[in-house]
Amino acid sequence: MNYPILYSFRRCPYAMRARMALLSSGVKVELREVLLRDKPQEMLLASPKATVPVLILKDKTVIDESIDIMRWALKQNDPENWLIAGSLDRQASINALIDENDLVFKQHLDHYKYADRFPAYSAEYYREQGEPFLSKIDSMLQQTEYLLGTKLSLADIALFPFIRQFAYVDKSWFDASSYKCLQKWLESMLISPLFVSAMRKIDIWHAGDESVLFH
Repeated sequence: MNYPILYSFRRCPYAMRARMALLSSGVKVELREVLLRDKPQEMLLASPKATVPVLILKDKTVIDESIDIMRWALKQNDPENWLIAGSLDRQASINALIDENDLVFKQHLDHYKYADRFPAYSAEYYREQGEPFLSKIDSMLQQTEYLLGTKLSLADIALFPFIRQFAYVDKSWFDASSYKCLQKWLESMLISPLFVSAMRKIDIWHAGDESVLFH
C-alpha cells in the first residue's frame, strides 16, 4: 500500500473525530491501531509528542493534531460541506465551539472521569463544572437539529466524542438529566453508520505488520 499512515487508538476521542473526518472525506489511509501504554517507535519518531492521532502523508509531512487532520482530510474532499465553505461567520462559530470544547470542557471532562486522581473535589463537583457547556450545546440543539443548522458540520463531529465520553461516565445520570435535545443528538450520532464504521475493531499494529486500509 502507498497511502498516508494514521496511528490511532480506537477509544481516544481525538482519534475518533479524526477517523470520522477521514471516512467522510473518502481519503484512504493505512490505519495502525496502537496501545497507548506501548507506543510503537515508528510513531514516536514521527511525532515525539507521543499522542494519537498521528497522520503521516506520502511526502512524509506529519500532522499530529486531530483538528488539523480533520481539516486536511476535508480540504481534500468535503462531500457533506462540513467546513461550511463560503460562510465566514459560521466558520468562526465552529472554531469557537471547538476551542471551548478542547481548551475548557475537556479539562472538566478529565477531572470528572478520573475524579479519583483529583481528590480535592468530588466527581459531582467536576461534573457541575462541565454542565454549562452541556447546557449551551443543548440550547443550540433546541433551535436546530445539529449545532449549526439542519446538517452536520465540523463542529458536531469534533465535539461528539467528548460529549459521548462525558455522558458515559455516569450514563444513568445523563439519561435522567434535563438535556433532552443533547441526548437525542448524541443518540443519533452513536447509531450513525459513520460512527459505527469509525469504531470497527482492528488488531493492534506492531512493527513489520501489514497496515489496515481504512476508508
